[in-house]
Amino acid sequence: MSTRPVVLDGMGGDHGPAEAVAGAVLAHRAHGVPVLLAGRGEVLLPLLRGHDAAGEIPVVHAPDVVPMTERGPHASPASSIAVGCDLVRRGEAAALVSAGSTGAVVTLAIRDIGCAEGVERPALAVALPQAGDKVSVLVDAGATADPTPAMLRRFALLGVDYARRVLGIDAPVAGLLSIGSEPGKGDHLVRHAAPLLAAAPLRFAGLVEGYDVTAGTVDVIVTDGFTGNVVLKTVEGCVRTTLGMVAAAGIAAPSALAPVRARYDPRTHGGAALLGLRGTVVVAHGSSTAEAIARACVVAHDLAGVAAPQRP
Repeated sequence: MSTRPVVLDGMGGDHGPAEAVAGAVLAHRAHGVPVLLAGRGEVLLPLLRGHDAAGEIPVVHAPDVVPMTERGPHASPASSIAVGCDLVRRGEAAALVSAGSTGAVVTLAIRDIGCAEGVERPALAVALPQAGDKVSVLVDAGATADPTPAMLRRFALLGVDYARRVLGIDAPVAGLLSIGSEPGKGDHLVRHAAPLLAAAPLRFAGLVEGYDVTAGTVDVIVTDGFTGNVVLKTVEGCVRTTLGMVAAAGIAAPSALAPVRARYDPRTHGGAALLGLRGTVVVAHGSSTAEAIARACVVAHDLAGVAAPQRP
């Protein structure tokens, strides 16, 4: 496990710096994760004093803020995300955590940290709960909306490596998300990517469908970032709606449903790992609370301590 700190974007997220600061303090005090904050010192330091943590959590001043609507290309190098990326690139931080704009985080991470050898674009990996205690990896969950077939092949390799090294799945099986499981089904991207995955050095089960996403059919679900993000938010929304309907119908008490709800809660899984970079980056949900941000810091700290994979 790395002894270097996790740098947290103190200005990102729907709830602003107050939630980020509370998350940094919680990560350090409850989980023992060394954290430093990147952002406007005049904003962050008073918030830290409110937690009696001004001397506990260092602040790296970053005068500019990337709006949640910004994709990143025009983001200032003095923004909190860019400063955090630079700290990771220089080896002064083990990982970056941000609840800011996903597009901006991806763009700045590529620019300032760089992609790993052989990786053209990174991919977001999310661990999706399955029946029992199983989990599967959804990749890409929103980093690259319009990949090429070759990029999907690389996403599959990254996802399989993540499932093996981080989730402890011995021999992960990957499937390519499509509109049918029969060979030849799917759009242009899927039809051209399928033979590349079949020839790649991984266990490929072929095409999988939407209902396989939460069925545990495969360990790694591979798709483009546009589809993956829609799938992720559909799953999260369906879980919330279904649990609410079950509770409202009196079938089960809310307390009995809490363990299921918790498995899909950002406070439990923390965030999505941005795979394929020269450093560790975790993208937290934009609506993350202090508990979710703290969990993302724990995840990032643990990921940074996992040995770098060999190039497939």
